[in-house]
Amino acid sequence: MNAIEHLLARLATHRAVLVTVQSSRGSVPRGPGAWMAVWEDCVIATIGGGRLEQDAMAHALAMLAAPDTASGREVQSMRVRLGPSLGQCCGGEVQLQYEMLTPADVPALRTRLVRAQPALALFGGGHVGRALVHVLATLDMPVHWIDSRDEIFPPLLPGTVHCEHSDPVQSAVPSLASGSRVLIMSFSHAEDLDIVAACLLRQRETADLPYVGLIGSKTKWATFRSRLAARGFSEAELAHVTCPIGIPGIADKRPEAIAVSVAAQLLLLGNTP
Repeated sequence: MNAIEHLLARLATHRAVLVTVQSSRGSVPRGPGAWMAVWEDCVIATIGGGRLEQDAMAHALAMLAAPDTASGREVQSMRVRLGPSLGQCCGGEVQLQYEMLTPADVPALRTRLVRAQPALALFGGGHVGRALVHVLATLDMPVHWIDSRDEIFPPLLPGTVHCEHSDPVQSAVPSLASGSRVLIMSFSHAEDLDIVAACLLRQRETADLPYVGLIGSKTKWATFRSRLAARGFSEAELAHVTCPIGIPGIADKRPEAIAVSVAAQLLLLGNTP
C-alpha cells in the first residue's frame, strides 16, 4: 500500500488534516505539491522533515482538537521562513495549506494527489518485475504490467498498477499509451526480442516511445543488435534501445538492487516525454 492508498483507506473512517506545500521560494526541503496527512495518532507522508514538519504537525493537531472544526470544513494558509528561528539554514520560504479532511473527500483526493507522470509499460512478471513494481508503487508511478503467462501477477497490487495478459506478448505494444517508457524483462529471450522489434516498429511509425529499456548484458544486446539488424532495423533505430538498463556502476544482481537502479534511471529521465 503506497502513501496515497494508505491515506484514503484511513480517511474513510477517521478525519485528518492535509498539509500541502502550495508554493516555495529559495532553498526548501520539498517543493510545491508535497504533502502529509495528520491524525491524532498517525502521520502519512512528509513535507520535508525537521522543525518545519514538527511545527506543521503541531498546528494540524491543534486543528483536529479544536471543537469548532469537529464537523465543518476548514482551510488555513501559513507562510513559513526556513531561517534561524526554525533551526533550519535552508533560507527559503514555503506557503503551507492546512485542510480539514473527512470521509467525503476520498473520491476527489484520489485524483488530486496523484502527480501526472509518464506511464511505464513493464513487460515481464518475474523476480525483477515484481521488485520493480514494489519500488515504483512507493513513487506513485503508474505501471502497465504485461505478461504472456496466465496467473503470473500477484493477487494484491497497488492501485497504480494495471495488469494485462497478452499472448503473444508483443501484441500489446501498439495499444500502449503515447509517451510510455518501456521496460522489457520477460521470461524468454525470444519474447524479449519480439517486444523490442514491436517497439522499434512503433517508434518508426509514431515516435512516441521515448525510452525503451531491455534487461540484459552487453553480450545479450550484441546478439539482439545483430538479429534486429537482420530484420531491417537501422543503426539509428537500434540506438534508441537502452541495454543494459539501470544506472552504471551497480554490480549487485539481486532483483531488489536491479529494481532500485532501474527506478533511479527512470527518475533521471524526468517527467518530460
